[in-house]
Amino acid sequence: MKLNTMETVQQEVASQPQTKTFVEMSGSVALLEGLIAEGTEVIFGYPGGAIMPIYDALYDYKEKLQHILVRHEQGGIHAGQGYARSSGKVGVVFATSGPGATNLVTGLADAQIDSTPLVCITGQVFAHLLGTDAFQETDVINITTPVTKWNYQVTDANEIPSVLAKAFYIARSGRPGPVLIDITKNAQLQLFNYEGYVPCNHIRSYRPKPNIRKEYIAEAAALINQAKKPFILFGQGVLLGQAEKEFKAFVEKSGIPAAWTILGAGAIPTAHELNVGMLGMHGNYGPNVLTNECDVLIAIGMRFDDRVTGRLDKYAKQAQVIHLDIDPAEIDKNVKAHVPVWGDCKDTLPLLTQLIDEKTYPEWLAKFREFTKAEVEAVIHKELNPTSEELTMGEVINQLNILTKGEAIIVSDVGQHQMVACRYAQFNNTRSNITSGGLGTMGFGLPAAIGAKFGAPDKTVVAVIGDGGFQMTLQELGTIMQSGIDVKILILNNRFLGMVRQWQELFNEKRYSFVDITSPDFVKLAESYYIASKKVSERDDLASSLNEMLNHKGSYLLEVMVTKENNVFPMVPQGCSVSEIRLK
Repeated sequence: MKLNTMETVQQEVASQPQTKTFVEMSGSVALLEGLIAEGTEVIFGYPGGAIMPIYDALYDYKEKLQHILVRHEQGGIHAGQGYARSSGKVGVVFATSGPGATNLVTGLADAQIDSTPLVCITGQVFAHLLGTDAFQETDVINITTPVTKWNYQVTDANEIPSVLAKAFYIARSGRPGPVLIDITKNAQLQLFNYEGYVPCNHIRSYRPKPNIRKEYIAEAAALINQAKKPFILFGQGVLLGQAEKEFKAFVEKSGIPAAWTILGAGAIPTAHELNVGMLGMHGNYGPNVLTNECDVLIAIGMRFDDRVTGRLDKYAKQAQVIHLDIDPAEIDKNVKAHVPVWGDCKDTLPLLTQLIDEKTYPEWLAKFREFTKAEVEAVIHKELNPTSEELTMGEVINQLNILTKGEAIIVSDVGQHQMVACRYAQFNNTRSNITSGGLGTMGFGLPAAIGAKFGAPDKTVVAVIGDGGFQMTLQELGTIMQSGIDVKILILNNRFLGMVRQWQELFNEKRYSFVDITSPDFVKLAESYYIASKKVSERDDLASSLNEMLNHKGSYLLEVMVTKENNVFPMVPQGCSVSEIRLK
């Protein structure tokens, strides 16, 4: 009996007639089938002429795909971001061509710098009209290239399954980010032989996770073991890598004080004994000052943003720097690393934890406590227990903490209220602080809170928003009304563009140039959208009103009038070292 070799088996198989199973399908239906295969449950979008075939196909998929009709494409992409940030899944957004596509640009830029995984689908004019300045045609590929991780224009329906699979893989793998697929109308309508959807798990020349070099792990462990005053800085990379358990184990075995960037909040609970507070321009006193006194600085999943470092030429010059990051481009970009540790921190942290000694640093930790005490006396006590009749943002957030016990998801907009929320809110759980970090996008808060609630329906979601930022995307109250989503909206109204006003007070001799903002009656506005609402200005009414908001079944808008000219301290003035942080 003759044994077939692999070569002869392959020859025999090749000689036999091959049959492929396929179904004739439109590009639009193939797109929706691919989304379902990728586990998509919610789409945020707004229809228009160039994406109409996809929406027509979506009509038959109402049971499988939930579509949320937003009121503006920017609201749609921020909702997609909020969904991705609260759920850990890829957010999906639909928009039409021209202005629909360009309205996504701010959200794409925000998602790109904050490493948020999105797949955005835009419609485009017929392929034969490309480049003719057809109605609602824009070159969305060139417009969005700087603000996406990858983008691609589909002109043939046969490409849709493979391009979509590649898009999801790129969006969620490695350092996550936004991807945009632009699909011409003819490709949406075109019938082709659909052979099924095959998820992507490899792309030649794309390496989402760099190879771990164990010699660097050993070098990092040696530095940590001999350190006298080590300090950990952690960012969103811990959350994105789903490495919260690994990070906690590393922190607790090492005994090293740890401070967070605003996007890293929640990686370990706020109340953890080794969590020493927030870094950055409006961060806590001790973490900023002692950055310039530590001997080993261990950065994990953070990118040394300028709001964290202050003046780079005066930043941690005395320290040996260990930098753990999945993106090799971030290492040595701003701060020179003495030991670079490439790789996903979910993989690298356990290796490092195995090699470090179990230690405590009571004297070093006590120094952080001393700075905390000074900050409490100079800033925190006054903010949380004011003697003036007017309410402060800090006491509102503190009262919110008491009622939610740190279990809510806090989605903040951008401005003074954002810094106050990050400073004073309690984050007991991962993915519980959602805000616009690197881009600082006003208008992010309300739509992102809508998305966050869809991503975490069992969680209480509180949107903390200023009166200025709220007016940028308040049309999304219509999305809340139509979808019936339960979002608590807390407007901290100081009748100013507060952060800009603070800078003008401190650095421009109180020349308040166009920061005094007038607002509509937010309570009546909410009522017009059939959303329960209330306005509070008295301290005696604060706790009961917050409690009413939290316990109300359905969305609720609570406007709290706070003092007009209160400043957020501590503060590292721009152009100064982190050790020059001001308490007043």
